[in-house]
Amino acid sequence: MQRADVALYDNLISPDVLALLPTATERIYVGKERANHTMRQEDINELMVRLAKDGRRVLRLKGGDPFVFGRGGEEIDTLFAQGVRFEVVPGITAALGVAAYAGIPLTHRDHAQACLFVTGHLKDGTMDLDWTALARPRQTIVVYMGLTALPALCERLIEHGLPRTTPVAVVQQGTSRDQRVVTGTLATLPGRAARARLKPPTLIIVGSVVTLRDRLAWFGKDA
Repeated sequence: MQRADVALYDNLISPDVLALLPTATERIYVGKERANHTMRQEDINELMVRLAKDGRRVLRLKGGDPFVFGRGGEEIDTLFAQGVRFEVVPGITAALGVAAYAGIPLTHRDHAQACLFVTGHLKDGTMDLDWTALARPRQTIVVYMGLTALPALCERLIEHGLPRTTPVAVVQQGTSRDQRVVTGTLATLPGRAARARLKPPTLIIVGSVVTLRDRLAWFGKDA
Protein backbone atom coordinates (compact mmCIF):
# COMPACT_ATOMS: atom_id res chain seq x y z
CA MET A 1 0.00 0.00 0.00
CA GLN A 2 2.79 2.41 0.83
CA ARG A 3 4.31 2.10 -2.64
CA ALA A 4 1.11 2.45 -4.69
CA ASP A 5 0.81 5.23 -7.24
CA VAL A 6 -2.92 4.64 -7.68
CA ALA A 7 -5.49 2.66 -5.72
CA LEU A 8 -8.74 1.26 -7.12
CA TYR A 9 -11.09 0.54 -4.24
CA ASP A 10 -14.55 -0.96 -3.71
CA ASN A 11 -17.57 0.02 -1.66
CA LEU A 12 -16.57 -2.28 1.22
CA ILE A 13 -13.26 -0.50 1.88
CA SER A 14 -13.56 1.50 5.08
CA PRO A 15 -12.25 5.04 5.58
CA ASP A 16 -9.82 3.62 8.14
CA VAL A 17 -8.20 1.43 5.50
CA LEU A 18 -8.08 4.24 2.94
CA ALA A 19 -6.35 6.40 5.53
CA LEU A 20 -3.40 3.98 5.42
CA LEU A 21 -2.61 5.05 1.86
CA PRO A 22 0.07 7.69 1.30
CA THR A 23 -1.42 11.12 0.66
CA ALA A 24 0.16 11.19 -2.80
CA THR A 25 -1.60 8.00 -3.91
CA GLU A 26 -4.41 8.66 -6.39
CA ARG A 27 -7.70 7.07 -5.29
CA ILE A 28 -10.24 5.80 -7.83
CA TYR A 29 -13.59 4.55 -6.55
CA VAL A 30 -14.91 1.60 -8.57
CA GLY A 31 -17.69 0.79 -6.10
CA LYS A 32 -19.49 -2.52 -6.15
CA GLU A 33 -23.06 -2.51 -4.88
CA ARG A 34 -25.93 -4.68 -6.03
CA ALA A 35 -27.55 -3.13 -9.14
CA ASN A 36 -25.37 -0.03 -8.72
CA HIS A 37 -21.93 -0.53 -10.17
CA THR A 38 -19.93 2.64 -10.54
CA MET A 39 -17.85 0.85 -13.15
CA ARG A 40 -18.50 -2.38 -15.04
CA GLN A 41 -16.20 -5.28 -14.18
CA GLU A 42 -14.81 -5.31 -17.70
CA ASP A 43 -13.99 -1.61 -17.42
CA ILE A 44 -12.20 -2.16 -14.11
CA ASN A 45 -10.12 -4.90 -15.71
CA GLU A 46 -9.19 -2.64 -18.61
CA LEU A 47 -8.38 0.29 -16.32
CA MET A 48 -6.00 -1.83 -14.29
CA VAL A 49 -4.19 -2.88 -17.46
CA ARG A 50 -4.00 0.67 -18.82
CA LEU A 51 -2.67 2.13 -15.58
CA ALA A 52 -0.07 -0.62 -15.25
CA LYS A 53 1.09 -0.21 -18.84
CA ASP A 54 1.45 3.53 -18.19
CA GLY A 55 4.13 2.55 -15.70
CA ARG A 56 2.14 3.15 -12.55
CA ARG A 57 2.14 0.85 -9.53
CA VAL A 58 -1.51 -0.16 -9.17
CA LEU A 59 -3.16 -1.28 -5.93
CA ARG A 60 -6.53 -3.03 -6.15
CA LEU A 61 -8.29 -2.87 -2.77
CA LYS A 62 -11.10 -5.31 -2.05
CA GLY A 63 -13.06 -6.19 1.06
CA GLY A 64 -12.60 -9.74 2.31
CA ASP A 65 -10.57 -12.13 0.16
CA PRO A 66 -10.22 -11.40 -3.58
CA PHE A 67 -10.58 -15.07 -4.52
CA VAL A 68 -13.84 -15.74 -2.63
CA PHE A 69 -16.69 -14.15 -4.62
CA GLY A 70 -14.48 -11.11 -5.09
CA ARG A 71 -13.86 -11.44 -8.85
CA GLY A 72 -10.15 -11.37 -8.16
CA GLY A 73 -9.63 -14.31 -10.49
CA GLU A 74 -11.33 -12.46 -13.35
CA GLU A 75 -9.18 -9.39 -12.80
CA ILE A 76 -5.80 -11.09 -12.67
CA ASP A 77 -6.74 -13.34 -15.58
CA THR A 78 -7.04 -10.13 -17.62
CA LEU A 79 -3.69 -8.93 -16.31
CA PHE A 80 -2.08 -12.24 -17.23
CA ALA A 81 -3.53 -12.11 -20.74
CA GLN A 82 -2.07 -8.61 -21.19
CA GLY A 83 1.35 -9.53 -19.84
CA VAL A 84 1.01 -7.45 -16.67
CA ARG A 85 2.84 -8.77 -13.61
CA PHE A 86 0.82 -8.99 -10.41
CA GLU A 87 0.91 -10.07 -6.78
CA VAL A 88 -2.06 -11.23 -4.69
CA VAL A 89 -2.29 -10.52 -0.96
CA PRO A 90 -4.90 -12.81 0.64
CA GLY A 91 -7.53 -11.41 2.94
CA ILE A 92 -9.98 -12.78 5.49
CA THR A 93 -13.14 -13.70 3.63
CA ALA A 94 -16.45 -12.40 5.01
CA ALA A 95 -17.64 -15.86 6.06
CA LEU A 96 -14.78 -16.20 8.52
CA GLY A 97 -14.59 -12.65 9.81
CA VAL A 98 -18.33 -12.02 10.06
CA ALA A 99 -19.10 -15.38 11.67
CA ALA A 100 -16.45 -14.81 14.33
CA TYR A 101 -17.78 -11.33 15.12
CA ALA A 102 -21.34 -12.66 15.25
CA GLY A 103 -20.41 -15.40 17.72
CA ILE A 104 -21.35 -18.20 15.30
CA PRO A 105 -18.72 -20.95 14.79
CA LEU A 106 -19.08 -22.25 11.24
CA THR A 107 -18.11 -25.77 12.32
CA HIS A 108 -18.68 -27.51 15.64
CA ARG A 109 -18.45 -31.18 16.59
CA ASP A 110 -22.00 -31.17 17.93
CA HIS A 111 -23.54 -29.30 15.01
CA ALA A 112 -21.68 -29.25 11.69
CA GLN A 113 -18.78 -31.14 10.16
CA ALA A 114 -18.84 -29.26 6.85
CA CYS A 115 -19.34 -25.71 5.63
CA LEU A 116 -20.40 -24.54 2.17
CA PHE A 117 -19.88 -21.06 0.74
CA VAL A 118 -22.31 -19.99 -1.99
CA THR A 119 -23.34 -16.74 -3.63
CA GLY A 120 -26.94 -15.61 -3.68
CA HIS A 121 -26.36 -13.38 -6.68
CA LEU A 122 -25.06 -15.12 -9.78
CA LYS A 123 -23.60 -13.51 -12.88
CA ASP A 124 -26.84 -13.69 -14.88
CA GLY A 125 -29.01 -12.54 -11.97
CA THR A 126 -30.41 -15.98 -11.17
CA MET A 127 -30.08 -18.12 -8.05
CA ASP A 128 -29.76 -21.59 -9.55
CA LEU A 129 -27.91 -23.42 -6.79
CA ASP A 130 -27.37 -27.11 -6.03
CA TRP A 131 -30.26 -27.25 -3.59
CA THR A 132 -29.94 -30.99 -2.92
CA ALA A 133 -26.34 -30.55 -1.79
CA LEU A 134 -27.22 -27.49 0.30
CA ALA A 135 -30.06 -29.26 2.12
CA ARG A 136 -27.90 -32.01 3.59
CA PRO A 137 -27.81 -32.35 7.39
CA ARG A 138 -24.95 -31.51 9.77
CA GLN A 139 -23.42 -28.77 7.70
CA THR A 140 -23.37 -24.97 7.67
CA ILE A 141 -24.31 -22.88 4.65
CA VAL A 142 -22.91 -19.39 4.22
CA VAL A 143 -24.58 -17.23 1.58
CA TYR A 144 -22.87 -14.14 0.23
CA MET A 145 -24.94 -11.36 -1.37
CA GLY A 146 -28.22 -13.12 -0.61
CA LEU A 147 -30.37 -10.55 1.19
CA THR A 148 -32.64 -9.74 -1.75
CA ALA A 149 -33.17 -13.44 -2.44
CA LEU A 150 -33.63 -14.39 1.23
CA PRO A 151 -37.32 -15.43 0.95
CA ALA A 152 -36.60 -17.59 -2.10
CA LEU A 153 -33.50 -19.06 -0.46
CA CYS A 154 -35.41 -20.14 2.64
CA GLU A 155 -38.31 -21.49 0.61
CA ARG A 156 -36.11 -23.58 -1.66
CA LEU A 157 -34.13 -25.06 1.24
CA ILE A 158 -37.39 -26.11 2.91
CA GLU A 159 -38.64 -27.59 -0.37
CA HIS A 160 -35.47 -29.69 -0.61
CA GLY A 161 -35.69 -31.16 2.85
CA LEU A 162 -34.36 -28.83 5.53
CA PRO A 163 -36.78 -28.45 8.45
CA ARG A 164 -38.67 -25.18 8.68
CA THR A 165 -37.17 -24.83 12.16
CA THR A 166 -33.58 -24.77 10.86
CA PRO A 167 -31.81 -21.80 12.53
CA VAL A 168 -30.67 -18.93 10.30
CA ALA A 169 -28.90 -15.63 10.90
CA VAL A 170 -28.43 -12.53 8.77
CA VAL A 171 -25.51 -10.29 9.68
CA GLN A 172 -25.45 -6.74 8.35
CA GLN A 173 -22.14 -4.87 8.09
CA GLY A 174 -20.35 -7.61 9.97
CA THR A 175 -17.13 -6.76 11.86
CA SER A 176 -17.92 -3.04 11.72
CA ARG A 177 -19.18 -0.73 14.46
CA ASP A 178 -22.60 -0.86 12.81
CA GLN A 179 -22.93 -4.65 12.84
CA ARG A 180 -26.50 -5.90 13.32
CA VAL A 181 -27.67 -9.49 13.59
CA VAL A 182 -31.14 -10.93 12.99
CA THR A 183 -31.76 -14.58 13.87
CA GLY A 184 -34.72 -16.86 13.24
CA THR A 185 -35.59 -20.00 11.31
CA LEU A 186 -36.07 -20.75 7.65
CA ALA A 187 -39.78 -20.11 8.24
CA THR A 188 -39.48 -16.88 10.22
CA LEU A 189 -36.30 -15.12 9.17
CA PRO A 190 -37.50 -13.50 5.91
CA GLY A 191 -40.21 -11.65 7.82
CA ARG A 192 -37.89 -10.68 10.66
CA ALA A 193 -35.23 -9.39 8.27
CA ALA A 194 -37.83 -7.32 6.41
CA ARG A 195 -39.10 -5.77 9.64
CA ALA A 196 -35.54 -4.95 10.68
CA ARG A 197 -35.04 -3.18 7.33
CA LEU A 198 -31.64 -4.70 6.80
CA LYS A 199 -29.51 -3.43 3.95
CA PRO A 200 -26.44 -4.83 2.17
CA PRO A 201 -23.75 -5.76 2.78
CA THR A 202 -25.03 -8.82 4.60
CA LEU A 203 -24.05 -12.44 5.13
CA ILE A 204 -26.53 -15.28 5.72
CA ILE A 205 -25.61 -18.27 7.89
CA VAL A 206 -27.84 -21.37 7.84
CA GLY A 207 -27.51 -24.28 10.27
CA SER A 208 -27.77 -25.32 13.89
CA VAL A 209 -24.48 -23.54 14.68
CA VAL A 210 -26.56 -20.34 14.71
CA THR A 211 -28.02 -21.42 18.09
CA LEU A 212 -24.55 -21.08 19.63
CA ARG A 213 -24.85 -17.31 19.26
CA ASP A 214 -27.09 -17.24 22.33
CA ARG A 215 -24.01 -18.05 24.41
CA LEU A 216 -21.10 -16.91 22.28
CA ALA A 217 -22.20 -13.49 20.96
CA TRP A 218 -19.70 -10.87 22.10
CA PHE A 219 -19.85 -7.99 19.60
CA GLY A 220 -22.47 -5.72 18.09
CA LYS A 221 -26.20 -5.90 18.68
CA ASP A 222 -29.29 -7.75 17.55
CA ALA A 223 -31.47 -5.85 15.11
